[in-house]
Amino acid sequence: MKTEMICAGFGGQGMLSLGQVVAYAGMYDGKSVSWLPSYGPEMRGGTANCSVVVSDDEVANPMITRPDIVVAMNKPSVAKFVDTIVPGGYIFVNSSLIDTKVERDDINVVYVDTFKIAHDGGNPKGTNVVMLGAIVQTTGIISMENAKKALAYSFKAKPKLIDINLKMFDLGCESVK
Repeated sequence: MKTEMICAGFGGQGMLSLGQVVAYAGMYDGKSVSWLPSYGPEMRGGTANCSVVVSDDEVANPMITRPDIVVAMNKPSVAKFVDTIVPGGYIFVNSSLIDTKVERDDINVVYVDTFKIAHDGGNPKGTNVVMLGAIVQTTGIISMENAKKALAYSFKAKPKLIDINLKMFDLGCESVK
């Protein structure tokens, strides 16, 4: 098994963090992983994306040209990556910011209203974690148990945020059931 994923959006939307959590959870799952960030000089508000590979075998190359999964948190990310997804792959679209529909019929398209879910759940800044829950529930790229463990690890410096982010994760899972 080898799954390649690109997480893309504006800087500040937590795409690099989302990718790191997937990589940590992949390690907890006993997989080989790579995480490669890419962001513009503007950082917050500019473009940011990362490439994540989770594999049963050693990851020889962290560069991704044909992802199995794309997370698109803004319109420019859909435009940039939608045509690169392998047939049968997934695109997770942040329908809070993206009002257009994906035209490809050979991929799985999952629309997640991340802001509404996060806001209603009490953490408007948790949109990336809502999306993470939707991804894990839909694709199984990482185990549910280790996704939560990696999420808690990622917030260890801010322990007061662990419970609310675990709630955001669960709400993301529920949104795609």
